[in-house]
Amino acid sequence: MMTDDLHASIKYLRLSGLLEHWEDYLKLAAEKRFSHAHLLTHMIEEECRLRREKARVLRVRRAQIPEPLVIETYPFERQPKLNRKKIMELYDTLGYMRHHQNIIWLGATGCGKTGLATSFLLQAINQGYSGRSIRFTDLVTELYRSVADHTEAKVMKRYQSIDCLLIDEIGIVEVEPLQVGMFFTLMQNRHKKQPTLLTSNLGFSEWRSFLNNDQLAAALIDRLTENSHIINMKGCGSLRPKLTTEE
Repeated sequence: MMTDDLHASIKYLRLSGLLEHWEDYLKLAAEKRFSHAHLLTHMIEEECRLRREKARVLRVRRAQIPEPLVIETYPFERQPKLNRKKIMELYDTLGYMRHHQNIIWLGATGCGKTGLATSFLLQAINQGYSGRSIRFTDLVTELYRSVADHTEAKVMKRYQSIDCLLIDEIGIVEVEPLQVGMFFTLMQNRHKKQPTLLTSNLGFSEWRSFLNNDQLAAALIDRLTENSHIINMKGCGSLRPKLTTEE
């Protein structure tokens, strides 16, 4: 039985897992006839496991992922034009994280770009990296507003420091020249330092249409493609259910 002094000591050390499962550990030790060393080892290992899991859950929450899709649920059988072997090799080896490489998904609405990108982000987070998911429109709006309240350096630093950044739906709306410049600066500062996952409905040749700046568009594409894996999903069909109407 735990004494008040022991309870206070464990609480002071912030060993919440040990505090919560104390009786369970003692019961298991009695059933399995653990030695003192075995019981102590088990307690320490469980405390580490619980702390790692809490940290992982916190990282997922901070990533602000709208829908935490995992690669196990992606219907590759419905997208035979995708190079599944290449995608799974990137996913399993975490090469994009270790080599600070971008991954860019290009394809029509509904083909599963965001789902795949999200699964890669979650894979990085589950392996201990920090992450964040944000729509392109929300990102450039936040960057733009930071200029007005003189927090652009702080906001830019925050996005630059994220281990794995997912920027979804690039090109869905036109952006102002200042927003284009700030987005380019962010991508340039992350270049070969932190991997960025991007999705877009538009091919690179169409990016000039929403960036409204040929020189910056060319420079941005050059930066992004220099150290990136391009996953072309233009030939992939929509995974969204079709709505039918009866006469």
